[in-house]
Amino acid sequence: MSRICAWTSAWLAGTALAVGVLPGAALANDGYDLWLAPAPAGSAQADVRVVGDSPTLQLAAAELRRDLGAAPLPVVLARADAPELAALGLPTAGLGTEGYLVRAATVAGRPSLLVTGNSDAGVLYGAFAAIRAQKTGGDLTKIDLTSTPKVKLRVLNHWDNLDGSVERGYAGQSLWDWWTLPDFKDPRYTDYARANAALGINGTVLNNVNASPDSLSAAYIAKAAALADVLRPWGIKVYLSARFSAPIELGGLKTADPLDPQVQAWWKDKSDEIYRAIPDFGGFLVKANSEGQPGPRDYHRTHAEGANMLAAAVAPHGGVVMWRAFVYAETDPDDRAKQAYSEFKPLDGKFADNVLVQVKNGAIDFQPREPFHPLFGAMPKTPMMLELQITKEYLGFATHLAYLGPLFEEVLEADTRAKGKGSTVAKVVDGALEGHDLTGMAGVANIGRDRDWSGSTFNQANWYVFGRLAWDPTLSAEALAREWARQTFGDDPRVVDTAVSMMMESREAVVDYTGPFGLAHLMDTGHHYGPGPWVNDLARPEWNPTYYHKADRGGIGFDRTRTGSNAVAQYAPPVARMLADPRTTPETELLWFHHLPWDWKMKSGRTLWQEMVARYDRGVATVAQMQQQWDGVKDKVDAERWSKTASYLAIQHNEARWWRDASLAYWMSVNGLSLPEGSPAPEHDLAWYKAQRFPLAPGH
Repeated sequence: MSRICAWTSAWLAGTALAVGVLPGAALANDGYDLWLAPAPAGSAQADVRVVGDSPTLQLAAAELRRDLGAAPLPVVLARADAPELAALGLPTAGLGTEGYLVRAATVAGRPSLLVTGNSDAGVLYGAFAAIRAQKTGGDLTKIDLTSTPKVKLRVLNHWDNLDGSVERGYAGQSLWDWWTLPDFKDPRYTDYARANAALGINGTVLNNVNASPDSLSAAYIAKAAALADVLRPWGIKVYLSARFSAPIELGGLKTADPLDPQVQAWWKDKSDEIYRAIPDFGGFLVKANSEGQPGPRDYHRTHAEGANMLAAAVAPHGGVVMWRAFVYAETDPDDRAKQAYSEFKPLDGKFADNVLVQVKNGAIDFQPREPFHPLFGAMPKTPMMLELQITKEYLGFATHLAYLGPLFEEVLEADTRAKGKGSTVAKVVDGALEGHDLTGMAGVANIGRDRDWSGSTFNQANWYVFGRLAWDPTLSAEALAREWARQTFGDDPRVVDTAVSMMMESREAVVDYTGPFGLAHLMDTGHHYGPGPWVNDLARPEWNPTYYHKADRGGIGFDRTRTGSNAVAQYAPPVARMLADPRTTPETELLWFHHLPWDWKMKSGRTLWQEMVARYDRGVATVAQMQQQWDGVKDKVDAERWSKTASYLAIQHNEARWWRDASLAYWMSVNGLSLPEGSPAPEHDLAWYKAQRFPLAPGH
């Protein structure tokens, strides 16, 4: 099927994800179904009984009837407080408001598959869990699932602009058609909500963190309210990114000073207006004093004073403020990686109870590999909301296969040592380390209007793994890859094993061919597409790749020990001691923390230069291997998804070679060294690579 319009697809399915359900042996599949393909056409429909009535319970029943197929038992959907369940003595007290229980039980004298929870949303999540279990090989006659989300706010951040563009978006235009809202609610919004509910995602920030003040105007509040009406039955709240200077731009005030009574009153009135339109509005996300965005520091106020002003405005309604710690602004610090810690650490304990500080996984900016952010574990009195980037701004846009589960797992498992061994980032984020009840994880969405939602089939796995890890940060990235692959491609073990193998190798391959051993920020300027380690002419030092790698004739890497920027001191003492010594620093992060000579001896016995070249070569070879693996399942995967993936792997292989060749050509111009024997010379000279220009690359 070609790119048929979304409303036609939704109409055909009755607002179900319908593409690819027609009978036939070789069905076209453009990826619109995501991991939610319905039961095969002609399958018997599950016998589902709903106890009680609500839009959410009816949605759960519809999912089971559509996707479960011939269930071995009749299904009963009921809230845990239903009288029919009282005699069963179910262990539902610990499920909280969103947890679920799915098990075989006798209900009203009839053997059944019971799906229950303490809320309608919990029952909906349980219904999706039952479908997921069946599609991944579970026996529903023996099933006994109990799960409660470990993180309270599980939120997608859409960097979508009001004109329909998406910042760092590589899957087409914005999903939200602001022009036709609130009058026309595209059925695709329902399909989006359904996909998120299947993962347990319960929040959506509708607009870009580089926010337009118009997002808070009456007209756009009405549009957001229309979207909230669509998302609400699926357990999803809407949030808005707020521009800090909106009282000036919308309200006509002369200041946005958070301590000014008129400014405080304006935000209170604006919040009241939003809650009248959207009673369950989640709250505000704020990017302030970063990359030119206005903020409290413009008025010599702290981030806490700015956040608390907004928090007071939404607190009477139960709202929250997610205040981003991504800051680098009016000064050129000795090390950009230190700035967020320097600004936020002194404010621990000064934020209001309904404020979360939203912190990127690393201290720079979503690089293919960064050490965990030093703020994790450093602010025990403040809820720390982990921000991950699902869209692949620095990992090959939409075309490179890069499964981000290992990246997410890497940061979640990182040990901050803030309260001894085992003080992982996951325990900071889920509140276990310090006992916080308000917790959150945010993912910068990779969703657009492309038929396959995310630009490619395998990019869908990054949306999937984020949602599942936000529910439970202790889950395995590899297990989730297998879970996704079975639901996406079916249960043929050859296809599933191949897909999982490719996925688990892919992110490390991107690290290898773009910047091994902790090298980062080596991309060309502006569009972040392709290599540019030579760039050194931008206005501010920390905009230039040369600032981050500091390569010279004597060596390469950023010295963040006490002989350099001393950024290691921002970590807990046991971690700082480990990172201060290149012999104990993990080699994956070696050049992030140390400037080392090119002949530094690596654990392999080779020199740093030899090992770098080997990693670049390995990255390219891994992509070639993925191409061979994918060729091996051509007869097992539908032609449309197989062909697009094969084409994208060819693009990735060419661009991996480009990254490798351009980078090595530049490093050799700096260090004067030759390539080790057996490693091929770059295809072009350095001048050729420097001359490449891409003014129309997607994603701004």
